[in-house]
Amino acid sequence: MSVWPAWEVREHDSVTRWFSVRIDFADGARVDVLAVTAGEGVSIEEVRARPPLSLDDLAALADWIEEPLAEACGGGAAPRAGSPAGPLSGRARPAWPSGVEGRRLVAEEYRAAQRDGVDPVLAVMCATGHSRRRSLRLIAGARDEGFLTPRHVRR
Repeated sequence: MSVWPAWEVREHDSVTRWFSVRIDFADGARVDVLAVTAGEGVSIEEVRARPPLSLDDLAALADWIEEPLAEACGGGAAPRAGSPAGPLSGRARPAWPSGVEGRRLVAEEYRAAQRDGVDPVLAVMCATGHSRRRSLRLIAGARDEGFLTPRHVRR
């Protein structure tokens, strides 16, 4: 099971955060969930499953995702309106190395996201704490350094 932040909206003192949750089962079945945390509540906006879930499985879905979602929100219960929103709060960015080491880590995040079937640019954005434009520059730097394959084949 994997949980990753999709996006976040801040309005005055409240924070609304969306999380993507993916559950892969041993028999090849998969469930994708879009969960929203706002205030002290959690709601499920969308559920996609292959093969479709039975009503019993749908009822058990909340139990399946409760603990991983709570950990992604910063441990314990869902985030409260006035509490910090984890590593993406404010303008503080997580420590990220610069230079060749940073570009190597960007390439690792990018490839891991591709393997997991997630948006690689969003994965780099979450890992570095940078904007989409800055993350694209970091990815381009990793390509230039040779850590990622070239975007287009040159003739």
